[in-house]
Amino acid sequence: MSSHESPYEARLKFALSAADSAGHLILKFYQSANLAVEPKRDSSPVTEADRGAELLIRELIEQQFPRDGVLGEEFGETVGSSGYRWILDPVDGTKSFIHGVPLFGTLIGLEHEGDCVVGVCRFPALKETIYASRGSGAWWARDDGPAQRARVSAIKKMSDALFCITTITGWERTGKQPAFDRLCRAAGLTRGWGDCYGHILVATGRADVMVDPAMNPWDAAALVPILEEAGGCFMDWKGNTSIHSGNGVSVNADLREDVLQLLQGE
Repeated sequence: MSSHESPYEARLKFALSAADSAGHLILKFYQSANLAVEPKRDSSPVTEADRGAELLIRELIEQQFPRDGVLGEEFGETVGSSGYRWILDPVDGTKSFIHGVPLFGTLIGLEHEGDCVVGVCRFPALKETIYASRGSGAWWARDDGPAQRARVSAIKKMSDALFCITTITGWERTGKQPAFDRLCRAAGLTRGWGDCYGHILVATGRADVMVDPAMNPWDAAALVPILEEAGGCFMDWKGNTSIHSGNGVSVNADLREDVLQLLQGE
């Protein structure tokens, strides 16, 4: 934890602890031969780990901050009265989790009066946590050791950039295949390191652009403060800072305008 205090410090510390607790629960199911997988109404998969982790985090919030609201992927919204709202994705990258791939994360975001002010992303299988609160920087802890500052890259040209995606079919399904093709041609390298892992690669300077053609608020809320405090930005395909646009981009500051032009076909 940084020594830099913010008005959100108590909730950030809580979110880090809650993500760690959820991670221990999730790992009990990870690479299990008996993992039960069910399809949701949108045909995406859900597991005992997703549901159990969200319930655990919700219980911890109820105990510590009972007036705060909660929005979660698995159990919907509980309206609060404090001006704070937690936004939860207990296992972002469920398909990776189901396949035994360690690139899944627990996302805990916090809004204050509608503004995303705290973000925590915990990768239980990798023992990595990236977190931020507004005005206090972004931080990256590995192997549960001391946190170091997280910063986006200084890459200035798309031809030098590493561009990440989650899945090609998502671009096809949303009618965005031409944008994908333009980005691939412009980027120096394209890799399918997706879901929250791709966005966090940008926040930690290991990739330069991550684009999702389909995102929900719980996929995005934690990423806004992390990317901004790391010196980059999280935006929708029109360049707005929003978690409600149904799509999202994480990018360093120097490539922002180039990526927008490629997305919009200009």
